[in-house]
Amino acid sequence: MERFYSVAAVTVVLLVLLHHLLMKRRKHQRLPPGPRFAFPILGHLPLLKKPLHVSLADLAARHGPIVHLRLGSRHTFVIGSVELAKECFSGELDVAIANRPHFPSIKEASFDYSVLSLANYGAHWRTMRRVATVHLLSAHRVNIMSDDVIARELRAMVRRLAARASSSRVELKRRLFELSHSVLMEIMAQTRNTYSEDEDMSKEAREMKEIIEAIAPLVGVANLWDYIPLLRWLDVYGAERKLTDAVNRRNVFIYKMIDAERQKLKQMEERKSGGDTDDKKSMIGVMLELQKTEPDVYTDTFINALVATTSTTMEWAMTLLLNHPDVLNKAQQEIDSNVGEGRLLDKNDLPHLPYLHCIISETLRLYPAVPMLLPHEASTDCKIHGYDVPAGSMVLVNAYAIHRDPAIWEDPEEFRPERFEHGKAEGKIMMPFGMGRRKCPGENLAMRTMGLVLGVLLQCFDWSRVGDGEGTPEEAAMPPRLFTTASLQLHASRTTPNRCHADTHEETDKVRQGAAWGGGGGVQETRGQ
Repeated sequence: MERFYSVAAVTVVLLVLLHHLLMKRRKHQRLPPGPRFAFPILGHLPLLKKPLHVSLADLAARHGPIVHLRLGSRHTFVIGSVELAKECFSGELDVAIANRPHFPSIKEASFDYSVLSLANYGAHWRTMRRVATVHLLSAHRVNIMSDDVIARELRAMVRRLAARASSSRVELKRRLFELSHSVLMEIMAQTRNTYSEDEDMSKEAREMKEIIEAIAPLVGVANLWDYIPLLRWLDVYGAERKLTDAVNRRNVFIYKMIDAERQKLKQMEERKSGGDTDDKKSMIGVMLELQKTEPDVYTDTFINALVATTSTTMEWAMTLLLNHPDVLNKAQQEIDSNVGEGRLLDKNDLPHLPYLHCIISETLRLYPAVPMLLPHEASTDCKIHGYDVPAGSMVLVNAYAIHRDPAIWEDPEEFRPERFEHGKAEGKIMMPFGMGRRKCPGENLAMRTMGLVLGVLLQCFDWSRVGDGEGTPEEAAMPPRLFTTASLQLHASRTTPNRCHADTHEETDKVRQGAAWGGGGGVQETRGQ
């Protein structure tokens, strides 16, 4: 016990001294305005409330478009205007703040900071970025995935929803997570999920949802655990134990996919049938082929990190799309007039559905997938808007506040897709996928998927809100439209035999014995750069 008090006393003294030195140094720097009072050791952390992006938007309203905070001992600069965001993500300043802050809570969850979204700017990041943009998320592969994987999983989901339509209700978040999970399973490992008749979510999607929900509260910009070493050393809240358990479960999930894909490629080589092009391989398959040429670069940890990187943005974005069902009738009319009732919407219809794109753009304006862009860190001393930004400072860009700036958007709090019609929003900058060199490389795939998902759901079901209130609906009524079943049957009858297996209701709902699980089914996880 005496040892504990000694360590605690020494820690407090050192932190107080550090605080004094930082405050002394601050007098010689030109820093932006911010709250005048800061707590010893904690700084402005106690002032931040949840949700963080709203709390920081309130601070910006009081202090201006750039706000200085001290989170623990770390200088933090909050950007809240589009002009300053453009300054940050252009020219030399974009390079100067291209690093990511390495929070202790993130280390395990990010494979020692090696995932694309959290790696520091440098050779490793450039390699991962090249793999993502050239081999995994190129326009050519996105087109192939739209024709094959996404379309097939959409039809499967519509069949499951239609088959259970007697209940006439659906929990939106669970269904959209299930769809994104199924699509990602196919894209990453060509593995199908396992379903049973009495469950509305596959066991793989349910497990991954539990893992994500376990990790998310334990990491973040305003996590006290990251700023106070004593809390980490003593593991006061049990955060380290919980995080380690969740990360281990996720790693088992992903490594099982990698091992299964490696075994699949080995079997193909033994049969001398390994002539598949990269177009036909899963993402993991492509990376395993790259591993043969550069094993020191494309390690299993590298592959694991890139799989984890690809997964969460899609789930976040798709969850946002149905928050405002009151405007969807107009979109249904547009779809009916352009697509008709004889077939399901596909990627070739998307350019002819401008109002659908307006709904997606307005949804991402009001509810960007990541309201606070992933934090940046200054690798060297620099200046933003004439203010000094010391090396090691954290830079936060509040996309939520920028997207709702009344100086740019009329009635910014209202959901009004029409503001994007006929080029009205041309020249107005949005950043739902980030800006600059750290912008998410999966934007094209995410936007294509959102268009197809929302379009097919509107085409096939009549949506109405269940319950009262004005917030995000937990449930929605969704009876199938009259032509839904006929359209699905017609599409199945036109499908070639070697692809028809994924379109039959019996094949979709039964328990599939996936090779990747040795008789178990499929798996996976999603995020942006």
